[in-house]
Amino acid sequence: MNKVFIPTLLASAIVQAFAIPVFANDVAADGQNNLPDTGVIEHMVVSSDFRETRVDQLPASVTVIGQQRIEDQGAEHFEDMINNIANFNWSGGSSRPRYFQIRGVGEQEEYKGAPNSSVGFIIDDIDLSGLGMVSSMYDLQQFEVLRGPQGTRYGANALAGLIYLKSNDPTDTPEHGLEFSVGDDELRTLSGFSSGPLSDKLLYRLAVQQHQQNGYMDNSYLNRDDTNQRDELSARLKLRWFASDNLQVDTTLMFADFDNGYDAWTLDNNGDTSLSDQPGKDNQKTTGASIKITYDGFAAAKFVSLTSFTNSDHGYSFDGDWANPEYWASLDCDGEACEYDYFWDQQGERKTLSQELRLSSKEAGKIFGGSTDWLLGAYLMNLSEDNDLYSEYNGWPDEVLVSQYDADNYAVFGQLDTAFSAGYSLSLGARVERRSSDYSDTNNDNFDPSETMWGGHIALTKQLSDTQDAYIRLARGYKAGGFNMTLPATLSNKKEFDTEILYNYEVGLKSYWLEGAANTRLSVFYMDRQDQQVAASLQNPDDPQRFILFTENAGSSKNYGAEFEGNWAASDSLELYGSVGYLRAEYGDYQYQDKYGANVDLTGRELAHSPHWTYSLGASWHSDLGWFANLNASGKSKFYYSDSNDSQSKPYSIINAKLGYDAESWALYLWGRNLTDKQYGVRGFYFGNEPDQGWADKQYIRYGDPRQLGITLQLRFM
Repeated sequence: MNKVFIPTLLASAIVQAFAIPVFANDVAADGQNNLPDTGVIEHMVVSSDFRETRVDQLPASVTVIGQQRIEDQGAEHFEDMINNIANFNWSGGSSRPRYFQIRGVGEQEEYKGAPNSSVGFIIDDIDLSGLGMVSSMYDLQQFEVLRGPQGTRYGANALAGLIYLKSNDPTDTPEHGLEFSVGDDELRTLSGFSSGPLSDKLLYRLAVQQHQQNGYMDNSYLNRDDTNQRDELSARLKLRWFASDNLQVDTTLMFADFDNGYDAWTLDNNGDTSLSDQPGKDNQKTTGASIKITYDGFAAAKFVSLTSFTNSDHGYSFDGDWANPEYWASLDCDGEACEYDYFWDQQGERKTLSQELRLSSKEAGKIFGGSTDWLLGAYLMNLSEDNDLYSEYNGWPDEVLVSQYDADNYAVFGQLDTAFSAGYSLSLGARVERRSSDYSDTNNDNFDPSETMWGGHIALTKQLSDTQDAYIRLARGYKAGGFNMTLPATLSNKKEFDTEILYNYEVGLKSYWLEGAANTRLSVFYMDRQDQQVAASLQNPDDPQRFILFTENAGSSKNYGAEFEGNWAASDSLELYGSVGYLRAEYGDYQYQDKYGANVDLTGRELAHSPHWTYSLGASWHSDLGWFANLNASGKSKFYYSDSNDSQSKPYSIINAKLGYDAESWALYLWGRNLTDKQYGVRGFYFGNEPDQGWADKQYIRYGDPRQLGITLQLRFM
């Protein structure tokens, strides 16, 4: 039914979108988008796009949320804003979100192996894909989520889409601020920023935040309440140098030190009291830098050089038995006291160095009679990662693995953007990328795969009126193939897996209403995944503390759905906003054998962390007298926790609020998150972890944050 229904739906949407009569003002003769610039609704610019295009003019499904809404909702971390994004989810197997899914495509964990992300994650042009936990919202100008493959702009690390965080730029007038927050769970946050000129040609901006809280878990065995703590330091320095009338240099230096505990799992799924004797850690210390050089002195073109560097030390560990030796010894295992003590630890260092060069047309450099903008670019990146894995089982070393990975990516890309008559415009983009990698470890696994991949897009836009644009887009993305290490002989045929290709077909309508007081964005998509990469895991029946983790290719699969977003400035003081996402993401032809050797057929089953529905709804009120209030709600329908079993979450909705007073130089707010204290799952496992029960499979759930109340004081200085 889907094979007939979905293409028919897409065809109908395309025909209707491009056949809608112009019912507002006349279309501009040059075909350019002339959506109203009333100032009622802020026009957001997509910073991650080549040309920093307005979101209403970009022929793609993009969410852009600015600083005002981030502050209105009292968000301190990207985790606090995730539910605002339609068809977006995350896998809660870490202290902060690190593994994301866009339209059902993405990772759920990365315990072993070479980094190979489906969702790109970039902060101020610094690539942190797969390491996105260091994402403070403080002093952020906006964040962007681009859905669907970004084959032209970002290549291999953006098969499913891209997350882009942009902080505030330096200002030419002095401004400074401090912020203090306290709340439940012994939350303490101190933040501050300073911005202004250092000279006539040099501007700066410095922002620092220290966030601490205990982590909502009481460890009754150790008599501690901070084994799941968050201790997070973020610092950012930006410099803008006007070297000449035509040369601008933007430099960003960032440092993040997240020293978090990881004691999130319990045997009885109570969600608030653990028994572990060796609480885990989830740490990341990142130093990063980017340098963007923009030269605008050529008559026909603009030149951009973008250099970035990161060095991240990261560690992840957990108490695998989720209890302690005394607890297990008190239980019966075949007539004897149980003995079970397991600890897993991995420490790694990742370094990346990238260089991108772009040359793009100016007005005088347009081609084909002045109707077409062009862009050419080249990109190279080196990524290296060293990992040390060590685990202990009942006092003895269990897994010991030291590995080294090195990869080089080279790419060339280009884009043409043409404006036609009658309100049509066409965008064509392509990218060719070569990846060569080398892996070795102490288990004598050695791999050195190389491959050439390509992606791109073609998008046709029709300006229906001054207030409406419709578009149709076809994009091709790719994710590099790879290899699996430390596999048993029975899985020797799964040592390597192939490149995944994703075709995304999309139609959309972007509109302004009520003389610019409201806007809406609607997109309908259909995704064809070829050689879908699937992360599989099998509990070893001979050594139940161990899991065999590997990636393999399934057959083609089809994802489809829609996203809708809307904003309405109902009055000078009241703004309403919301989003809805609908998603169907299913396996193609895929079977595997479970730990007992039985065949499991997942053909047609929904993918993990892919809820059918996601929604958000909010309202912000700012009075002329300084009073402020925000109320927002968000939720998801149920979803599978894993690709290796049929356990599912429950549907949930979360309500947050913020209330306060905002004066010229200070502000004071009361805020609450998850006001109804909803218990909702963000990650689940289904396996045997209790020897007294004969290692019988059981559902284990990690829950999201419970209710939290707090107060924030802001001070501003000029």
